[in-house]
Amino acid sequence: MGFAGARRAAAALCAAALVLTGCTSGDDAVSRGSTFEFVSPGGKVDIFYDDPDRQSLEISGEDLFNEGQQISTADFAGEVVVINLWGQWCGPCRTEAPEMQKVYEQTKDDGVRVLGIDLRDPDRQAPIDFMRDRNLTYPSIYDPAGRTLLKLSGYPRNFVPSTIVLDRQHRVAAVFLRELLAEDLLPVVQRLAAEPQAAAAAPASR
Repeated sequence: MGFAGARRAAAALCAAALVLTGCTSGDDAVSRGSTFEFVSPGGKVDIFYDDPDRQSLEISGEDLFNEGQQISTADFAGEVVVINLWGQWCGPCRTEAPEMQKVYEQTKDDGVRVLGIDLRDPDRQAPIDFMRDRNLTYPSIYDPAGRTLLKLSGYPRNFVPSTIVLDRQHRVAAVFLRELLAEDLLPVVQRLAAEPQAAAAAPASR
């Protein structure tokens, strides 16, 4: 096995260990297509990707408020998408959720959307009440069994809350494995919203 193959194998083993042991130390995320492989260079909890290193990610699941109806990042084509993993049982989420609403309200006119993923809530009414009580108006996927997260293979699902930010091309631009305030997230999404749209395909030569 070459050096690159050995690194990939080590990353995969590390990802498996994190999921099985429920490790909560900070980890860097390396995007591979629609999956993440985790390694731990310095215990980072804020990970940023330069444009050439960003990889596409699309997720979908059942709308929390509309049983049987699907919602997807593809519904927000051309927009920055903030994917927030949360649960009404999660103490830090009670502080973070209103901060996500602030980000949504301040940036939606600039082409930024927030999409929650509600995890490990077997009683659907509980997260619905959580969002209504806090006047949260952005949509959420209802994912009690974690099926939506299958697209995030290796992502440490015990990191709740955590946040993944997609650029306008729906490529992973940032990952936060911690609770956020609006002031943490706003500069990131505003910078991404200001990035130029992907250039249209050039016309064929005559």
